[in-house]
Amino acid sequence: MRKALICPTKYVQGENELLNLGYFVGTFGKSALLIAHPDDVQRVKPQLDATAAKFGVAFVESSFGGECSREEVARLQALASEKNCDCTVGLGGGKAIDTAKCVAQGESLIIVPTIAATDAPTSHSAVLYTPDGAFDDYAYFKQSPGVVMVDTKIIANAPVRFLVSGMGDALSTYFEARATTRSFSNVNAGLPCGCREGLADAAKPTKAAFALAELCYDTLLEDGAKAKTACENKVATQALENIVEANILLSGLGFESGGLAAAHAIHDGFTILEGTHKYFHGEKVAFGTLAQLVLENAPTEEVEEVLDFCLEVGLPVCFADIGVDSITEDELRQVAEKACIPEESIHAMPFPVTADAVAAAIKTADQTGRAYKGKRAR
Repeated sequence: MRKALICPTKYVQGENELLNLGYFVGTFGKSALLIAHPDDVQRVKPQLDATAAKFGVAFVESSFGGECSREEVARLQALASEKNCDCTVGLGGGKAIDTAKCVAQGESLIIVPTIAATDAPTSHSAVLYTPDGAFDDYAYFKQSPGVVMVDTKIIANAPVRFLVSGMGDALSTYFEARATTRSFSNVNAGLPCGCREGLADAAKPTKAAFALAELCYDTLLEDGAKAKTACENKVATQALENIVEANILLSGLGFESGGLAAAHAIHDGFTILEGTHKYFHGEKVAFGTLAQLVLENAPTEEVEEVLDFCLEVGLPVCFADIGVDSITEDELRQVAEKACIPEESIHAMPFPVTADAVAAAIKTADQTGRAYKGKRAR
């Protein structure tokens, strides 16, 4: 049996870590193409100037347009060539990070997330969009970023909702890895550059990836609420440090090398509902995780443990929490059918899955979440 695990060459995390960015740029050369939204650049300009001066490197600002499109990637690759940049730095949120991955094509890449809202920073994949923001395609590269650098002082000063959303994304990691392990399904870690599937290159999850996924869940339960309080007060406590590591590193390695299953596929189904569009990825994944637990008939104690966690940190547990006050049977069916298209990760569940079963699980999860909220409120 072929197994695979993929991870960044180096992961560093701590308060004021951004001041060391120049050192890592220097391991590649003297200059870096900086891909970041202008607002994010301004937020950390003092740190960028300080680290550039200390380590004798230069940042070539790119005027990133905000969309990870083929056109933007081509423009930035041309700029990097014109300016003879030695490496690429992706700084900010998801689209800046994905654009940097696409520009670098797996070579000489440093990722600096300024929020801990998803587990994407460590991965070797990216999502491409059209210039007007519609989904285009997925891209995979030959390796993960060379360096992932996380400054927890910056994370602590970002809006709390980002951190909580990251906990929602991380919440699914253990349950999806568990399903993938039980079904012996393939994981993204085995995918070669530029390819999304192919039996010759298929790989199963490692025990190491599952252990990281399990540690991710344990960390969320232990430190999630404490980390939220720290972020509300804009301070980087040890609990916040632990949750940032869970959201970015443990969940990142856990999802890519441990596997995705129903929770993320159900999230993708939710995207057809207009009311969900103003909610973050991790917020919808949290409710998708509850639906996955119903789908697999998880023990009541486990379902209630997840519900307690979600309500404690402020994650969605029902449709109303993701902007859907009412849903018709036809809309529910459309959500379930989208979640069950052949290429979706829901087929990594360790049993056959149908749209009827998914619709029933989502409906039940919604009712369960609403009832549990009411019980907790009394």
